[in-house]
Amino acid sequence: MTSSLGWFVLAGYGALLLLLVPRAHTARSFFWAQAPGGAAPSTALLTGSVLVTWIFAKSITNAANLGERFGLLGGMAYATWYLSIPVAGLLLFTIRRAGHEGLVPFLVARFGTPAAVLFSLTILVRLFNEVWSNTAVVASYFGTAGTLPYYAAAFAFTLAVLLYSLRGGLRGSILTDRLQLALAVALLAAVLGFILPAHGPGPLLSTSTWSLGGGLDLLLVALLQVASYPFHDPVLTDRAFVTPPRRMLTAYLLAGLLGALFIVLYSFIGVHAKLAGLSGAGDAPMRVARALDTGALLIISLLMMNSAGAVLDSAFAAIARHVSVDLAGEGGAHPSGFRGLLEPLARRAREDGGLRLGRAAMVLFAVVGNLPLFATADVLKATTISGTMVLGFTFPFLLWRWHRPAPAAFVLSFLPGLVVGVWANTAAWPELLTLGDGAYRALLGANVYGLVLSGVGYGLGVAWHAAVSHRAPPG
Repeated sequence: MTSSLGWFVLAGYGALLLLLVPRAHTARSFFWAQAPGGAAPSTALLTGSVLVTWIFAKSITNAANLGERFGLLGGMAYATWYLSIPVAGLLLFTIRRAGHEGLVPFLVARFGTPAAVLFSLTILVRLFNEVWSNTAVVASYFGTAGTLPYYAAAFAFTLAVLLYSLRGGLRGSILTDRLQLALAVALLAAVLGFILPAHGPGPLLSTSTWSLGGGLDLLLVALLQVASYPFHDPVLTDRAFVTPPRRMLTAYLLAGLLGALFIVLYSFIGVHAKLAGLSGAGDAPMRVARALDTGALLIISLLMMNSAGAVLDSAFAAIARHVSVDLAGEGGAHPSGFRGLLEPLARRAREDGGLRLGRAAMVLFAVVGNLPLFATADVLKATTISGTMVLGFTFPFLLWRWHRPAPAAFVLSFLPGLVVGVWANTAAWPELLTLGDGAYRALLGANVYGLVLSGVGYGLGVAWHAAVSHRAPPG
């Protein structure tokens, strides 16, 4: 994509969405996505919103790269993480049916304030990573990392998304997801139109070796994480509380199935690169785009920009909501009566339901979230929170209904997973603890052992609280 054309597309994208997003004047609209008359988003709108906000620019790139490396199995392995959406929908349905209108209030009620604090720190890191990881993908289409065009594009893209996010909040994010989903479908169809005619169904479907060494180990990792991974992503979980529970559940079931299908289709970009011999430096989508004509490069660039924008505006809405709703309790306006975790923030939120506070949080994260673009790859790896690090969320969200409130259980489940995840992410995982012979044998081993340790910790925490309760005198 030429420099002038790229900047024209970026400016037009930001201007169009700024014009389309209605201004949210109330906390109910900004944080809870309610229409002016109080109506919640429809099932179709929520389905599309959940779907498009999980089709990250980085996800498309990862799916294509895995398709190139492992064939169709690589795409299927990555698509398995999208089963997290229906799993999250089912678990969140039970939480909402029990009367909880937010994950932080739920954790405070069932596992105490320390659990809510650990959870909040985790999702703040996740949202921090969402900013730079998506702006970096868009910037890479304007220049090489470290160059002036690269940084200029990253900051311009962030500003474009921030402006309409400040205007509409979560309601604006969900409404723009309609356009972004339509663009995603059209652009995907166009990309596949360039790729599929070059190969018959046989070659596309016969590029995999169904073994641990052929990518099956990554698929197993995804299966191990489906009950924990979604809960460290408020972009996904926030939307579970803006519609009635049954409407939410239907939307999450549909979005999960469609998301998995999208990812498999995106992986064909990489399968094409493998079949066409387009190996080389850089990501598969970029190499495929450059091998095709200028129109294909423009379409793939638009696809990445659109996907990154959908995730970034949702991340800004999520940070505003987390600060004003979860940490500040909307200054006492939370529908469940939750007072928030931080009283100083709660006092600020009482002035206007947290609108100014939420918008200030957006601006802060827009600035701070881009600082990692100046860091080295090793620093980025060390500060990224992985799915392995949050394995300890599995048991609290799966088993909370089967025992009395047990604060120690959450901590003893979360910490082993965090330790294993940090170990696996920042140092060499011991070969003795790997599983299989594939490229992801260390990751598979870390997830199996991490999940076992988290389960043991959770069980000890529940048992300890049961023993204390049994010894306590009645009354």
